[in-house]
Amino acid sequence: MAVTEKDIKTKPSRRQQILESLARQLEESPGERITTAGLARAVGVSEAALYRHFPSKAKMFEGLIEFIEETVFGLTNRILQDEPSAVLRVKRIIVLVLGFAERNPGITRLLTGDVLTGETERLRARIGQFYVRLETQLKQVLREGDLSGELQCGDKVPAMANMLIAYTDGKMQQFVKSGFKRSPMDMWPTQWRMLRQIFG
Repeated sequence: MAVTEKDIKTKPSRRQQILESLARQLEESPGERITTAGLARAVGVSEAALYRHFPSKAKMFEGLIEFIEETVFGLTNRILQDEPSAVLRVKRIIVLVLGFAERNPGITRLLTGDVLTGETERLRARIGQFYVRLETQLKQVLREGDLSGELQCGDKVPAMANMLIAYTDGKMQQFVKSGFKRSPMDMWPTQWRMLRQIFG
């Protein structure tokens, strides 16, 4: 997780330390199962102390998912407030998500479902909801652009939004499968020019 100026001024809470350690382990140990014993060692507390903050590993993953949602959708709302152009809104939202993935490799494993094998269905559903919400946001942007005359989407809005989500998810999958070597922003300028053509 990126450290902010506020984090420097105030000592992070134990809960925050646990989530940061979890994100770090997800990044540094791809393919390995995260255990609460290992996580407790990394944080420097007992497993019992770990469970005082999070009753289960699933709740720790939920804490990271909440961080993803708050960060991505908080910044998306800012883009919608600051940027009047529908095309640039779409571009900035995709760059936001891919940039977030690049800065948070371990958390990207959560977004792609890479670490959720054997975890509860609730966690997979929660990640699914993230993508549904993002796709809904893109549909809204495209519809508004269509209504204003900036875009010519017509009844293709759902298909366009879905394709943008598939592109974004695919780039993150490549990033994870490459062991974080292939940047999700790789070839972005060229690919954006190609994506831009679908808007008419």
